[in-house]
Amino acid sequence: MPPSLTYTETIQTQEHAKIHTIEDTKLDPYPKLVAPQAAPREYTILYPTVVIFTYGHLAAVYGLYLACTAASWNTLIFNFIVYILAGIGVTAGSHRLWSHRAYKANTALQILIILMNSMAYQNTAFDWAKKHRLHHRYSDTDADPHNATRGFFFSHIGWLLVKRHPDVKKREHLIDLSDLYANPVVMFQKRYAFPMIIFFCFSLPTLIPVYFFGETLSLAWHINILRYVCNLHMSFFINSAAHLWGNKPYDKNIKPVQNLFVSLVAFGEGFHNYHHTYPWDYKAAELGNNKLNLSTKFIDLFAWIGWAKDLKTVPEHVSHTRIVRTGDGSDMWGHKDH
Repeated sequence: MPPSLTYTETIQTQEHAKIHTIEDTKLDPYPKLVAPQAAPREYTILYPTVVIFTYGHLAAVYGLYLACTAASWNTLIFNFIVYILAGIGVTAGSHRLWSHRAYKANTALQILIILMNSMAYQNTAFDWAKKHRLHHRYSDTDADPHNATRGFFFSHIGWLLVKRHPDVKKREHLIDLSDLYANPVVMFQKRYAFPMIIFFCFSLPTLIPVYFFGETLSLAWHINILRYVCNLHMSFFINSAAHLWGNKPYDKNIKPVQNLFVSLVAFGEGFHNYHHTYPWDYKAAELGNNKLNLSTKFIDLFAWIGWAKDLKTVPEHVSHTRIVRTGDGSDMWGHKDH
């Protein structure tokens, strides 16, 4: 078993989270937003972003064609491995480590994760964590960057194609980012984002199949773009499907749900009703629920090695009490109790 917080420490963490939330509310001078909330708005389309996303998806479709007709198995397996590494760089890195501080990682592990994170190119870990903390504080309201109350398309990808909502702009400065500014690994990626992303996300995964597997540059490029777009949608489904379709065993009063499809493609991130109920839990899922949680297994491995520590958890009886009190009567896999 990896090291984790004791029961007392866990309860203290819960109380700290509650206090922090109360303090945050006092610091917010703007009218309170109650989820689900989405006021009428006008959209200003970011046409350069639309062009980039259009090219990326067309290139991914061509990459899929090449994957089925011309790519070697070595190239396909290599890109699948990159997909996993990049995905975990987001789930175990940007999300659980730097957004929620759900565990601690030594410098070596942080460097490894930041390199994996750069393969995913979902902006920098700093920017990802900033938006995600805003998302949790104002979930499913107009101050949530990808407000799921506006529907699947907006929360999935549309929010990236339009200018930010005014409530996002005026509230994002309320988010405490002092720990990220003090983190040299996170700030190194932020400072050198362009060369790191170009090299680790686009250049290296393209050139390796060319030089080691004998692929053409065009084939290797388009297969990598396919991999990259899949990594994007892996995260997009967490913002959309995991807020729209599924069951709510922990809190039926919030939009986030348990979505097994998302848990499969996003390495355990689809247990979203649990995660929004207990955002500081390093597993982002109930104790023992690791069947689809590759991100947790990754963290557990490095906890066993000694590179990760202080893994925050919620005692099972505490989560089960919450199920009885506020859940919808289903279990974490979506089965109704009889």
